[in-house]
Amino acid sequence: MEKIYDTIIIGGGPAGLSAGLYAARSKMNTLIIEGVKFGGQVTSTYEIENYPGSIENCTGPSLSERIKKQAEEFGTKFSVDQIIDVNLEGDTKIIKGKKDSYEAKTVIICTGANPRLGGFKGELELRGKGVAYCATCDADFFTDLDVAVIGGGDSAVKEAIYLTKFAKHVTVIHRRDSLRASKSLQEKAFANSKISFIWNSVVEEAIGKDGLEKVLIKNKLTDESSELKVDGCFVFVGYDPVTQLFEGKLSLEKGYIVTDEDMRTSVSGVFAAGDVRKKSLRQVITATADGAIAATSAEHYIEEHS
Repeated sequence: MEKIYDTIIIGGGPAGLSAGLYAARSKMNTLIIEGVKFGGQVTSTYEIENYPGSIENCTGPSLSERIKKQAEEFGTKFSVDQIIDVNLEGDTKIIKGKKDSYEAKTVIICTGANPRLGGFKGELELRGKGVAYCATCDADFFTDLDVAVIGGGDSAVKEAIYLTKFAKHVTVIHRRDSLRASKSLQEKAFANSKISFIWNSVVEEAIGKDGLEKVLIKNKLTDESSELKVDGCFVFVGYDPVTQLFEGKLSLEKGYIVTDEDMRTSVSGVFAAGDVRKKSLRQVITATADGAIAATSAEHYIEEHS
């Protein structure tokens, strides 16, 4: 360990890159550690239309690369390493990776949350080509088209209702014979003429060449299979926050890190931003905002403890 950074940011998605930009602009010695590739989930999004200023065929990879370059120009350092342990107590935080160990006065956790996969054949091959996980992000691409929604909880039903603003028709496919969503949401969905339901069924395969063309559905009670022609299939079976490293070390709620409005966690000098924290909206714009707030809070923390 050659130096103690002012802040180490774990995770290089939009929240982490934004935090790095704001921290480095404040003349903080800043390091972002990413385990796979910088940009996070947004790099799998081919078009971005709901991020302010994202025009001229803006893509997830191009947006994240611009933010990374901007942070780098202000002095942010980057490292690709798999974090295997953290010690967040005390004035100096210790971050242990497979390649190296790092020390910092503050830590900003931006490890994100991964959408749970539907687990059907062809899902990964057609991800971003009809198979999607965020209606708010991608609904506009399916204007006047037929789409399917997999799931029966609050998120699935909320997104199905939202999709009816764009899609010609929405078919909800649920493995049970009743929804798990709240009664108020169920009533809205049942009253919506653009939503229909396929019960006791699961999607076994997504089929298409250059894009999704149809899904193969199996009825769990009869074992009968059928095909449904759709242009999009939205999977809403939950998210898994990437917080295994922080269990027992930070306050978590349903796996998500609990913060205040300044992104402070339950441990002094440790902040969290983006999809990994407990929040109501998980979008690129809220992730970058979280990152900016977290970096500013980290700067204030250092000033107060210097």
